[in-house]
Amino acid sequence: MRVAVIDLGTNTFHLLIAEKAGKELEILYKTNVPVKLGEGRINDNIIIPAAFERGINCLKDFSEIIADYQVDKIRATATSAIRSAENGKDFVDAVNEKTGISIETISGEEEAELIYQGVKLSGAITDLSLVMDIGGGSVEFILCDTERLIWKKSYNIGAARLMQQFFKSDPINDGDKNAILFHIQNQLINLFDICEKHQPKVLIGSAGAFETFAELIIRKNKLKTDINTTKTFEFNFDDYIEIAGKLLNSTHQERSAMPGIIPLRVDMIVIAALITNYVLGRSKINRLTLSTYDLKMGVLASLI
Repeated sequence: MRVAVIDLGTNTFHLLIAEKAGKELEILYKTNVPVKLGEGRINDNIIIPAAFERGINCLKDFSEIIADYQVDKIRATATSAIRSAENGKDFVDAVNEKTGISIETISGEEEAELIYQGVKLSGAITDLSLVMDIGGGSVEFILCDTERLIWKKSYNIGAARLMQQFFKSDPINDGDKNAILFHIQNQLINLFDICEKHQPKVLIGSAGAFETFAELIIRKNKLKTDINTTKTFEFNFDDYIEIAGKLLNSTHQERSAMPGIIPLRVDMIVIAALITNYVLGRSKINRLTLSTYDLKMGVLASLI
């Protein structure tokens, strides 16, 4: 059986095509496109016309690739940007009309569940863990151990939202940092109540920004790990703290010149480092692991 998964994120649209033969699963094709659906007015809950058009054009391309691969089943999931946009349904309808792709807009709770399923597949969960997925529109947290999902929640504090609302300086100054931290502190009160009660030992970062952190460390230390082919990567905690500090103190131009940071993430990685540092500090966790498997792999698991 051949299946296609489309993940319509706030920043990036992903396409994954896989085939199941017996118990084996083979990835036949994967790509991602920086559509930036949340550009400009995500906090006004509007998809602006230019982003709307980029999204349609990307999905037209995806539909042609899917047709070439003669896929049996497609599941397209939309998350925060479409979920919260007043014209999100218009986008979903336009995509269906122009490409035949039927998009399912999932709730934050469903998103967290699928992220958990993806991370579980990677084998990253080896202890009582807090999984964190930093998207453009929302951030999901999942408390779990090797046996079960204990608690999950999605918060509207994604990197694109925070960047548009608070990130006005270059390099980021203390005023902007404090405004972001004050905002997320107020949003995440019940998360830290849960962490206080259960005391997770590891923070597992789900793909995205955590792949960028890992890539920067791999290049700095000249490691042989390839992020594109590995399922998990365990951070040396001091390496992470050093790289996060460097990102927080750098200018846009300096980050643009760093090998390992894709253009889309040049500014959002600063927000990601701020949130990650804050969560690590408040939850008293000093172990950090990357799972390159995320929502897409969770969706794939649901199909097969």
